[in-house]
Amino acid sequence: MREKIESLLEEIKTFKAESKDQAEEFRLQLLSKKGKISVLFDEFRTVPNELKKEIGQRLNELRAHAQEKLDILKASFEDREDSPSDLTDLTLPAEPFIPGTHHPLSIIRDEIIDIFSRIGFTVADGPEIEDDWHNFSALNFPKDHPARDMQDTFFISDEIALRTHTSSVQVRLMETTTPPLRSIMPGTVYRNEAISARAHCFFHQVEGLYIDKDVSFADLKQTMLYFAQEMFGKQTQIRLRPSYFPFTEPSAEMDISCTICGGKGCNICKHTGWVEILGCGMVDPNVLENCKIDPLIYSGFAFGMGIERVAMLRYQVNDLRLFSENDVRFLAQFRSAI
Repeated sequence: MREKIESLLEEIKTFKAESKDQAEEFRLQLLSKKGKISVLFDEFRTVPNELKKEIGQRLNELRAHAQEKLDILKASFEDREDSPSDLTDLTLPAEPFIPGTHHPLSIIRDEIIDIFSRIGFTVADGPEIEDDWHNFSALNFPKDHPARDMQDTFFISDEIALRTHTSSVQVRLMETTTPPLRSIMPGTVYRNEAISARAHCFFHQVEGLYIDKDVSFADLKQTMLYFAQEMFGKQTQIRLRPSYFPFTEPSAEMDISCTICGGKGCNICKHTGWVEILGCGMVDPNVLENCKIDPLIYSGFAFGMGIERVAMLRYQVNDLRLFSENDVRFLAQFRSAI
């Protein structure tokens, strides 16, 4: 047994391999289940008891030497594969590297978040599959409101639907946060609409909510003016037109002076000089009560805008469908906007 062990040790020390196949043959001959070392371990059972300690130690050393030799051989061949081939022409020009782009909606969303973060707004998020309470009832939608109809909303069951606005996040925020609170809620929303150049069955919104003591409509107007001028330029003007939303009172639609013609009138603004950009208003006291906030102590304002709408104005895109078709020719135009 000793002679066999010493012979194999010498064989391991002197073995050389010129390829990965030869290294694999070394493993099979010595370390496989039917290899020479395994055979010696089988024969170990016949060694007299007084020699077992000595022979067993030498066998373990033999196996360790063989494994170490195999590891060195494998590493040497892997290093050769990683090194450049002698046939590689290092003077050849490199493959062209084309940088990726951010999606235009992501660019606009991040810019909106940045603008409002400068004046203390945090970002809140919520589920896209909502129950009736958070999507409709808490927001003062009457039972016969058109938004509750199947032709306007994607219902999963009688009480569960894909959210139609991120106002549901406002409800969740008011239910769990003690005023003052000031947050914006970006996210995807879904409505059962025919897909066209001006409408889609899913789109992206950023809504905002500010609740505190003594919040007034003047605070709302000044916040919206700040946003418009930061997003579209200091020359931008705004106007607020009376409107109606179930969850705000009073409510308003906000227009900005057309960024294309500077308010002089063009096809984009339908020759009015103004372009509608968002809806806003003071939070209805009923909504505050639904969320366990005392309307006699607190007041607030809310607003909401479509990210696609802002992007269309910012980049003069005339077809809403371009944002979701993943046409690389269209997306490549925003490489410089990152």
